[in-house]
Amino acid sequence: MQFAAISALFAVLCGVPAFAADPDLVRVNTFPTARSLPFVAGQAKGIFAKHGIKLELAFTENSKQQRLDLAAGKADVVHSALDNAVAMIEVAKLDVIIVMGGDAGTNEFYVQQNIKTFADLRGHTVVVDAPDTAYALLAKKILLNHGLKEGTDYTIKPIGRGSMRLQAMADDKDNAAAVLNLPYSLQAQKMGLRSLGRTSDLLGPYQAGGAFVMRAWARDHAATLERYLAAYIEALRWSLNPRNKAEAITMLVQNLKTPPDLAERTYQLIATPGFGFNPDAKLDMTGFKNMLTLRSEIEGGPQPSPERYLDLSYFDRALKSLTR
Repeated sequence: MQFAAISALFAVLCGVPAFAADPDLVRVNTFPTARSLPFVAGQAKGIFAKHGIKLELAFTENSKQQRLDLAAGKADVVHSALDNAVAMIEVAKLDVIIVMGGDAGTNEFYVQQNIKTFADLRGHTVVVDAPDTAYALLAKKILLNHGLKEGTDYTIKPIGRGSMRLQAMADDKDNAAAVLNLPYSLQAQKMGLRSLGRTSDLLGPYQAGGAFVMRAWARDHAATLERYLAAYIEALRWSLNPRNKAEAITMLVQNLKTPPDLAERTYQLIATPGFGFNPDAKLDMTGFKNMLTLRSEIEGGPQPSPERYLDLSYFDRALKSLTR
């Protein structure tokens, strides 16, 4: 008892939050891409533990299963393209809220070596994660801007996450195109596939990745959620701090099985605002509105106000707790 009191006093004097002996479990579902670096760093450097969070990290094969897991209570927090949260609200009619931004996606439109222009994709197959959300909609919009309509001029084939899309293109040249992100886009380049451009250059700002939860879980676990978000922000800050660059690159090599040269280039790109991580994982409202507009254009239906999907109060309190 005396030891616990001394530990709590030491924590207060040092400016470190004091938590109970048993941390709160938070089950997080995400994709195994370069943007998983904050999770790896946060665990390795004890950042989640410092905030009283026991992180249980699960990597998904596709966003459809990810959405099902969140709805079924198998995951507490999902980090994914925020268009998936919008789909859960609008299509599945589930009470989901977006609680944090994240990144711009690091997405590029890659094609087989024999494809020179978007027009050359006529009659070919585009491989995607899920056909009705997120980066598949980016691909459809880009192709529509170049006069190609899904089902008439090209075919969509659901494959799964980025590594699976890249493998599908490597295995079968009939899989002519895919939107890829890091590190798979750099691996595609090394394989001789051709980039027709970054999606952010082709379509403008886009709020890609972020965090979302079931509203009821957030309400019942508000303090835990705020501490989790604070830990994530701190882990992201550590990851992007130039002083930690070499160690962060080593983490990318070890966890993504990426060669050191590609890991270094990956790190440089994910640290680029507007293409990689947003500072402190803040939501880019312009990019979010653009995402909603794109979804409305491709999937049909009205474009509701962004506030319909957001509850950033947890994030705001988490961010404020880091400045105390």
